[in-house]
Amino acid sequence: MSNTEHRDLTKIRLKEICFGAVRKHFAALGTEAVLGLPTPLMKDLLPHLTICQLDELQPVLNQKGISTHSEWVRVLRDMYGPNHAIDLHSEEEAKHEVMRILFPLVFYGFTNSYVKRNLRHLSSPSFLWAAAKCIQHFLLVTSLHKPLQSLTAEQWPLLNLLEKRIKSVGVSQPIDLSKRTTQSGLYVLHRLLDHGVATKLVVHVQCPIVLAWLLHKRGSQYVNLELKKLMHCRKASWISGAPTVRTEGASCSPGLQARDDQDDQVIPCKRSKMDSVSVLEDESGKENSIVDPQVLCRAFTPCDDLRAEACPWGQITCLKITQCGPDCLEVLYSALPTFFCLHSLSLHSTLTFRYSDVLDLARALKQLSDSSCSSLTDLCVSILPNTNLLEILLDASPTVTSLDVEIHTVMFEPYFLPLHPRTAESDMPAVLLLEKLKVKVAEVQTDLHFMTSVLRRSPRLTSLHVAGMRLPTGSSQSQLLTTLSVSNPCLKTLNLEDMKLCDCLPDVLNLLGECKLEELHLNDCRLLEKCTDKEETLQQLVGALKTVASLHTLSLAQNRLAKHVCALAELFSGSSPSSVTRLNISSNFIQPAELLEFAKRLETHRPPHQLTLDLRKNPGDRDPDTWNAALKRLRPFSVLLVEGWKSTDTMVEHISNM
Repeated sequence: MSNTEHRDLTKIRLKEICFGAVRKHFAALGTEAVLGLPTPLMKDLLPHLTICQLDELQPVLNQKGISTHSEWVRVLRDMYGPNHAIDLHSEEEAKHEVMRILFPLVFYGFTNSYVKRNLRHLSSPSFLWAAAKCIQHFLLVTSLHKPLQSLTAEQWPLLNLLEKRIKSVGVSQPIDLSKRTTQSGLYVLHRLLDHGVATKLVVHVQCPIVLAWLLHKRGSQYVNLELKKLMHCRKASWISGAPTVRTEGASCSPGLQARDDQDDQVIPCKRSKMDSVSVLEDESGKENSIVDPQVLCRAFTPCDDLRAEACPWGQITCLKITQCGPDCLEVLYSALPTFFCLHSLSLHSTLTFRYSDVLDLARALKQLSDSSCSSLTDLCVSILPNTNLLEILLDASPTVTSLDVEIHTVMFEPYFLPLHPRTAESDMPAVLLLEKLKVKVAEVQTDLHFMTSVLRRSPRLTSLHVAGMRLPTGSSQSQLLTTLSVSNPCLKTLNLEDMKLCDCLPDVLNLLGECKLEELHLNDCRLLEKCTDKEETLQQLVGALKTVASLHTLSLAQNRLAKHVCALAELFSGSSPSSVTRLNISSNFIQPAELLEFAKRLETHRPPHQLTLDLRKNPGDRDPDTWNAALKRLRPFSVLLVEGWKSTDTMVEHISNM
């Protein structure tokens, strides 16, 4: 090693030691001292700072023209691995993603490799405070009692902050309302849903009594009798002043039932949180918890925070149930007719819903819409057992502007259940308010009529996503494309996935001439399958795409473009180049030499705007040097989404789609 190299290495090591000292003694140095460093040195320091230090410095760094985006992305790469493509283009997006991932891990005491390596810095209260300022979703894990109990004690200021920030609450595990240990979780839910700004509820468990508790007085006038009895008994015992009373199961005496009108007029009792919460005991000696949110609030709230007035009740405007079984559906059917504040409803089941269940849902939705007070605009249901239920749901909820359904046809069920009597065409609303429609179909053959019928009634449609629609042999998707051209002039986003369109090129070209699309996704659509001249076919498509001035996003993933990908460079040629700023050509079996040729052509026809180019799941490892050379040519004018990929995996996927 030469003397010059030795001196340079010594300088680097000394700088590393200094940066480590700044990180260790950051609090003692103060932000002003750190920010006083020269800009080049400050940029070199950023990778050595902790998440909290980076978050603290970010506002002032922005004023100095220094972005922290690369550092937040570095943290994400450290968590995900170097081969994970990160599609986050602003520092706020990247920072919020970091905090979203780490907050529940640190709060509940979970660990991954990143948390283990940085536990010293992440375990400080300052991290949870910084993360709580960013996150908008709080996941309640009821089996971990201590973290939730901490929010009612030493972490009380954190709960106050979450109350002001959290907009969405998730319940991930069943809640046993009979156990005292669940009271902390119920209280946190009450604070977020009733005192806070959270209006979105995500329920991941199959538990009807818990669903009834979550919906109780939070938008619907429905009262679950079992829950009312449970809440009323225990509230009455609390009001009576007896810290421990004996009850007979869940029954109440007539005298106690007469006090139902005092639901919101409980006299506040000054207590010091969990340690003084009354516990009810049945004759077997089993503890029962208080479940009424109003009573819980007075039990947990510190003396100096208590107020004489009753607690507010929040409103749930967005409800998502990810494991929606028959028992939960019964609770929902009863609540829906008066759920006037509900804007969005999403129901998912791991098994296909029964035909009769969907008809009951349609009836409840119809009752809600008939009230003329319905606010419901977004509806998502999966999995439907029959395609004709799509229009039945729409007819039952005419205020819906966004519908998302997945359909797995159950061949035998309609034979055992009476089909829902279809509304006569004269009684159907001629025009639906539908603006967004997403339909995923999983069946051997599909009758296209159920889709075209809805499309003809939806002139306001701006977004359509259809996946998996397979037609009988000899049929073509041209009717779908023609209907879109004629009936849906407002269409801006079109996403066709896992469909055969190789025989529909004229219809695709016609649609591009009729609609003012902003996004076009033709993923796994066999665009070049059985084409005699694949290059010519792709050139015709490119020519039509260039005429759509509004188009900014184009996805042709999983179409086996391979060597024909070079034709896409012509999008940006000529006097009127395409306005596309996001191009997805992932999973197209593009070889390194083919990507290099594509890069050379793009250098000749540079996009007028920076291009986000998705190259994932292409066999770049076949010739890493050539692949990297192509990436080097593309980087000056492109944001590249790439990740490590094994050619053997790519080949398996390629063959499976042939």
